[in-house]
Amino acid sequence: MNKKIKLALIPLTVSLLLTGCGESGSATQAKLDSSAEETVEAAATLESNSSVKADSIVVSARDVADRAANWQLEQLGNLSYIPESHRAKSENPKFWIQASFYIGLTRWAETTSNKDYLRYIDEMAKEQNYELLLDRPYHADDHTIGQTYLWLTEQTGNKDAYKPTQELFDKILANQPKVGLEMLDETSTTQNGAHFEGNCQDRWCWADALYMAPRTWLKLSNVTGDPKYFEYADKEFWASADYLFSDKYGLFFRDSRYFDMKNENGKPVFWGRGNGWVFAAIPLIIDDLPAGHPSRERYIELYKKNAAGLMKLQRDNGYWPASLLDPDIVKTPEVSATGFITFGLAWGVNNGILTDAKSKEIVEKGWHAIEEAVEPSGRVNWVQHVGKSPDPVKKTDSQLYGVGAVLLAASEMVKWED
Repeated sequence: MNKKIKLALIPLTVSLLLTGCGESGSATQAKLDSSAEETVEAAATLESNSSVKADSIVVSARDVADRAANWQLEQLGNLSYIPESHRAKSENPKFWIQASFYIGLTRWAETTSNKDYLRYIDEMAKEQNYELLLDRPYHADDHTIGQTYLWLTEQTGNKDAYKPTQELFDKILANQPKVGLEMLDETSTTQNGAHFEGNCQDRWCWADALYMAPRTWLKLSNVTGDPKYFEYADKEFWASADYLFSDKYGLFFRDSRYFDMKNENGKPVFWGRGNGWVFAAIPLIIDDLPAGHPSRERYIELYKKNAAGLMKLQRDNGYWPASLLDPDIVKTPEVSATGFITFGLAWGVNNGILTDAKSKEIVEKGWHAIEEAVEPSGRVNWVQHVGKSPDPVKKTDSQLYGVGAVLLAASEMVKWED
């Protein structure tokens, strides 16, 4: 409890007693003394309870995150619980599904100074020769694992870890894509054997991309000292964000096909995880921005607008729905969106951007929802499978990026104060 608030309670109580007092002398004074003592004791109890509550959240964050991380690492050799349609891709550390898990694991390892996780990540990266997937050189999904390689450079000083990423990004800068941001193709396409959802994916024309790629470019500028990489990414981020963000709702459309889309209930379609991707990306980018970067305030302003839109949509059970504006479309919990959004909001509280009591209450509800979704074994349930829109979710559905979202949320809840 704030000390100024605690101290202010005493004169307020005395004033009220004096105003309503019909007695005199020592009896009145005795009542005043007794009331003041009770007020101090009550304030001390409130402060103690707040401390216990915050401590319990910190303990919970450590427990949940370590269980989830360890369970997921143990399962990497056996992903039979993942649908066959995405199992092979999930097994590839360079593909975005597993790479998204590593973003959460790196954040958790750094936050808790866990050397075991650092060693595991280092060994994985060496086994992959620090390489990115090259079938789709411009595709944001295939830049995701670069965040982990560059994080290793930051942690260990190993410059070899970013060389393949730098080589590819130099080629992209020399041949920058010219396509527009409108997702014109209604069906998936294949180019030279590589999968593309639409024509515009040489650029960041869908919400997920803003989580996958921009921070890789930013980290490359940070470790090389060459601003050209983030200058490109900053420009492309804002082209996409300005295109996909709805000022009316404070939310991101998944891509241009959703601008006018209505669901079966006639409501606009805003995908929970799609918004979670972007909302988690913004704090990660802000944390990595060099001090005094001219775009910092712009990112913070976007963060505030997106936070305001999302905070209104949390369900009573603490989860954010798969379809943000229509929770009746998918009524079950959904943990990937909830994990990413809880992380983003907790970051805002911890960094003094969200300062009201309601924001803290929303974060704590989100964290308790996450706690309920993680089994004693560490398995993370209720994670919508790979997709691009609000789809049905079963309790037994689990995926690596859902664990990554839980680890991100825990990395802020472990710092929680009341």
